[in-house]
Amino acid sequence: MLAMDQGVVEEWLSEFKTLPDSAVSNYAASLKDKGALVPALYKVIRENYSDLLEPVCHQLFEFYRSGEPQLHRFTLQFLPELLWSLLSVSAARDPHTSGCIEALLLGIYNLEIVDKDGQSKVLSFTVPSLSKPSVYHEPSAIGSMALTEGALANHGLSRVVYSGPHLQRENFTAQNRFEVLTFLLLCYNAALSYMTSTSLQSLCQLSSRVCICGYPRQQIRRYKGISSRLTVTSEFLVQLITGIHYALCNGEVELGSKALDDVLYRAQLELFPEALLVGNAIKSSLHGAALKSNNKEGARSIQVEITPTSSRISRNAVTSLSIRGHRWKRHESQEVSVEIDAAQGGVAIPEISVTGVSGERMANGDSLRPRPESDMIGSASEVSPDPRVHDSGTRGQEVRRQKSVRRMVENEGSASTGRNQY
Repeated sequence: MLAMDQGVVEEWLSEFKTLPDSAVSNYAASLKDKGALVPALYKVIRENYSDLLEPVCHQLFEFYRSGEPQLHRFTLQFLPELLWSLLSVSAARDPHTSGCIEALLLGIYNLEIVDKDGQSKVLSFTVPSLSKPSVYHEPSAIGSMALTEGALANHGLSRVVYSGPHLQRENFTAQNRFEVLTFLLLCYNAALSYMTSTSLQSLCQLSSRVCICGYPRQQIRRYKGISSRLTVTSEFLVQLITGIHYALCNGEVELGSKALDDVLYRAQLELFPEALLVGNAIKSSLHGAALKSNNKEGARSIQVEITPTSSRISRNAVTSLSIRGHRWKRHESQEVSVEIDAAQGGVAIPEISVTGVSGERMANGDSLRPRPESDMIGSASEVSPDPRVHDSGTRGQEVRRQKSVRRMVENEGSASTGRNQY
């Protein structure tokens, strides 16, 4: 560690102890202006044998229990690096060098599991319904959902999951280590929007190292740290994936993609269904998305589809109303064409139906010319008792009548043409 970094850390340790309670808020706001402080603290945490590690851990705990939100988040940004230091030392079986880190993590855990009155805290989480949009899905993208009796009964109901109460811990054991670390990652993920890019990078590195150490992928990643395998739980990997998802959508594309692949690699080896489900869902949602690695500054968000405000109805939908409207348009167009022909001096030729011989309006909208009384009397006198003879006679009369009508129309047309020429 450089002497300059050591001097920055020592100055930070001394100035907070002399602050009055009224100046804590102004001091917390001024920490972001100290650009050399955070990298120096990371170096202290990574050097497990540094003499400054114990006072740094003690001051970070004082920050966390001060009640100031900015100091609270200042301590949380180092949580991934603290977790890796603890796990690496535990894998090396040298617990004496991580005593101050264990005390800091246990202190944060014991503060978070109780409320202001010292009572055990019970956390509640609402599981979103697939029928309502959220930041993770759109109902229109899922497709049509069957409206069964059970689906209608559960529509609008929210499922609430509870976590806690949690037991206080005085030391780390092999049984409770990942229970405590998982809860600490849950607290870290609750403040992800306040974390810096350095903290998100540390989270991705923690995820990759924990998942590949001791496995063949460690040689592919060319990581030369510890070579022993670290025991993990499915809940711990799910919390890592949650943080990786945020890092992927906020500038850390390269590190986040590697970390997500490493977590899925370990989940497949351990056969953890929860981690596989969440990890593959996030990987599928990010497939084809435009993630820009240079977008580390500015607003941080997750790209989602916006639900349209107005309902969209397909124009090609066939309904009874559209069928009636289409029939009306067809009738109107035919009537308009007949009127245009009459206005231009031509003769409209009606469409004669073989079966309809009356003067009523037929289905095509045209009116047949009524038959003379002589034809009607003649046709009535030619009725035969045999139905076949009657049908053949009727068809013959109809054909003759059509020919006479056509001849009449042709004669009228030729007469009008001769008048126009004269």
